[in-house]
Amino acid sequence: MFEFRIVAEDRETGARAGELATPHGVVETPVFMPVGTQATVKTLAPRDLEELGAGIILANAYHLYLRPGRDVIRGAGGLHRFMGWDGAILTDSGGFQIWSISRLNRVTDEGLAFQSHLDGSRHFMTPEENVRIQRDIGADIIMALDECVAYPAERPYAERSAALTTKWAGRALEEWRSDPGDQALFGIVQGATYEDLRRSCASALAEMEFPGYAIGGLAVGEPATAMREMVDAAVSELPPDRPRYFMGQGFVEDIVGSVEQGIDMFDCVMPTRNARKGTAFTSEGRVVIKNAAYADDDRPLDPECSCYTCRNFSRSYLRHLFNAEEMLAGRLTTVHNLTFYLSKMREMRSAIVEGRFSRWRDDVFSGYES
Repeated sequence: MFEFRIVAEDRETGARAGELATPHGVVETPVFMPVGTQATVKTLAPRDLEELGAGIILANAYHLYLRPGRDVIRGAGGLHRFMGWDGAILTDSGGFQIWSISRLNRVTDEGLAFQSHLDGSRHFMTPEENVRIQRDIGADIIMALDECVAYPAERPYAERSAALTTKWAGRALEEWRSDPGDQALFGIVQGATYEDLRRSCASALAEMEFPGYAIGGLAVGEPATAMREMVDAAVSELPPDRPRYFMGQGFVEDIVGSVEQGIDMFDCVMPTRNARKGTAFTSEGRVVIKNAAYADDDRPLDPECSCYTCRNFSRSYLRHLFNAEEMLAGRLTTVHNLTFYLSKMREMRSAIVEGRFSRWRDDVFSGYES
């Protein structure tokens, strides 16, 4: 049920276009996955996502494990039926969330001990149990449990963390292979900003032969040059016939740069979270729609965009909605931002297939203000 096929590669860069076959449809890559952490992409219904052309979304096992609980989702027939979404779903293991938002978390060789941020209840998550939870949730692609480290990280800590993540990946893989079902398990490359650690972690995971691979622990504040170096280090060790996923990569210009390095999949809350706060991503750069400059601006958010928002509403109206604290403000801006991201991914894929990726990249950012 799961297969990845490369259909075109750019001769000048490492950019590639592919097809990712899942039980819930074929996903064309490069792809951006809207984030639906708690079984919903905030402000949008599944029908909206279908109309925007999203083929795959991301949910989070940590949050769904705590609420509504794996038994509820399994009893409903799995996450697809529970949330009314027929496309593909990837669930993150929740390792980052346990590290970043849970209280009193503690890392041991066996797993992660943590306290729920919702009710203070205590939990212990092993790599095996994490796979079983994601099996119950029923996503198409699931992630191995990893340990995330903050930036900057001292080398001894980063070294221990990468070794532990690799060990956990092997345990998760063994549990997954006992009952793979229709799911694919991805291993996650860690190693902070140490090139040799990234290489060794990626090499070890490659030997385990996961269906796909992710690069985690980046886009967390490190310099752009370091981020690119770590991606290069990981990609150099990963098998070329498997999908590569950069976790949490958000800015469009950074996504394009990572596609040049051979990355296929991306996710980030940036387009949806920023939309709800009044920032739109456009062909001319970012527009902070709450600014007074747009009080009587009758132009659309983006004159080059054909989304529902840009076809029907002005910047002035959107600014009014935000100032009046109307819920429609976040919804309309989310529709636009996701349209912008998803359309750029489709344009980029076509450019790779047609052998004009570099020209497309230069044209897109010629008048773009980040």
